[in-house]
Amino acid sequence: MPHRAHADDAGLDLTSAEDLEIAPGGRAVVPTGLALALPPGTVGLVCPRSGLAARHGVTVLNGPGIVDAGYRGPVKVVLHNTDLEHPVTVSRGDRIAQLVIVPFLAPAMEAVTELEDTDRAGAGFGSSGGFTAPTARSDEQPTAQTTEEA
Repeated sequence: MPHRAHADDAGLDLTSAEDLEIAPGGRAVVPTGLALALPPGTVGLVCPRSGLAARHGVTVLNGPGIVDAGYRGPVKVVLHNTDLEHPVTVSRGDRIAQLVIVPFLAPAMEAVTELEDTDRAGAGFGSSGGFTAPTARSDEQPTAQTTEEA
């Protein structure tokens, strides 16, 4: 059964239902042994686990994967071993991904001849600036906190 490691975690841990090895640079469709029924108006996002990515170079290839509320089949995770030299062993019961369940909007789509204008307009890749963050003092640790007001 998926569970949260901590009460306030967003993600429910998904585990492998079988033992397998992912070759260097390879990928595998890993069964979780789980089928679920999500509430209407929600979607499950199958997301990578940060520790697996940082320590072993393993990520969810199509991350996030999508589990639609109407889907009733087995939940599987497409894992990718980004390490080009070493295989990764996955054992039954290993935590391989996390499922984040969120509400979603399903607006009706309509064809139009033009779109309303915005400040950004059609500016795409790279339009918000370079890779470097705005300059801050090197002795400052940036912190942020969200509020409940949007």
